[in-house]
Amino acid sequence: MNAVEPVHVVGLSPGALTPPPHCLEILARARVLAGGKRLLEACGKDLAPRAERRLPIAGPLEAVLREIEAELPAGGVVLLTDGDPLFYGLGKRLLESLGPERLVFHPNVTTLQLAAARLKFPWQEAVSVSLHGRTDYAPLFSALTRAERVAVFTDEENTPQAIARALLERGTDGFFMTVLENLGTEQESVQHLTLEEAWDKSFAPLNLVVFERHYPPEIPPCLGTPDHYFFHEKDLITKQSVRAAGLALLAVTPEALVWDLGAGCGAVSIEAAHLAFRGRVIAVERQRNRAAMIRENVRRMGAWTVDAVQGEMPGCLVELPDPDRVFIGGGLGQDNAVLEEACRRLKSGGRLVIHCILLDTLFRAKGHLESLGWNFGVTQLSASSTDRLAGDMRFRAQNPVFILWAEKP
Repeated sequence: MNAVEPVHVVGLSPGALTPPPHCLEILARARVLAGGKRLLEACGKDLAPRAERRLPIAGPLEAVLREIEAELPAGGVVLLTDGDPLFYGLGKRLLESLGPERLVFHPNVTTLQLAAARLKFPWQEAVSVSLHGRTDYAPLFSALTRAERVAVFTDEENTPQAIARALLERGTDGFFMTVLENLGTEQESVQHLTLEEAWDKSFAPLNLVVFERHYPPEIPPCLGTPDHYFFHEKDLITKQSVRAAGLALLAVTPEALVWDLGAGCGAVSIEAAHLAFRGRVIAVERQRNRAAMIRENVRRMGAWTVDAVQGEMPGCLVELPDPDRVFIGGGLGQDNAVLEEACRRLKSGGRLVIHCILLDTLFRAKGHLESLGWNFGVTQLSASSTDRLAGDMRFRAQNPVFILWAEKP
């Protein structure tokens, strides 16, 4: 049995849309040529004279992949991409659909490499984010939380001005914004802007945005942040030691989506965001002034993956995405309505942690988890911290807290 000729995936250089020199022969022998309209136009009859069939990629990739697979036995299939197909390109999707044994990749220079050359920075040090086809900016906020320089691939919806608006609405600060348009062409342009300047400015459809940190957050986010670093109402904060124990039992993973219900000043949310650095944290708080404190603490600590939601529970939880982890530090209420909704919405395999001070709260929560048949446990924590007295130090006891944890089957 003759081996099936693989699909050659050829990257064209940004702007100029020229193939790697060693691919000229591959294109000259191509029988079927697939790619975006702009890329197909760049590879005309002079480069691909034998291409009897051209498959434009203008919508969902599945239909084109089916046609490519049908053409495989006859050979001569070439797919065109921008830059490096394995860097935010079609490469991953092709590998999943056709398998590595059916593909040969021919990468070109990427848009990020050109941008790094123009702005003169080592591009391996930049964190890259693609907003192609996304409806949320969680990956961008995650990158801005931990990186000094972030390169953003945009699309027709997630434009530079839309991104600037999203960052300003969240209160994000401390970054310069550079928009690089039409890289590799005669119309190339590099603009250094503030977020405010980009708010209502128009840009060319072909662009890349680079954010560069101008100054760090006032308080770098970390685990074990002292209580007095957070804006909070007097004593209405999950204390440092209890916070650490609760987060340990919550077992937050890097990609987790976390609910912090009754978030208060957002101390747990902000430290959870440090753990869920590729995920998202939603801090839900009923009182408007506390929700404002959460947003200000997020700004001061640069914890941009934290969303502050102000509203009454459980009603305001309806529109939120299902969580991987749920922390309830306040707002459990006089009945189990919030707990029931949290348990219902928690994903299978997820974890729930509840901080209880009152015995009635502990017994109600324990009873509900027993009725569900979940695996759970309780840790009782009594902590004391030093306090100044008569020129010396003493230990002042904090209220004991019952930390109830549970796992959803």
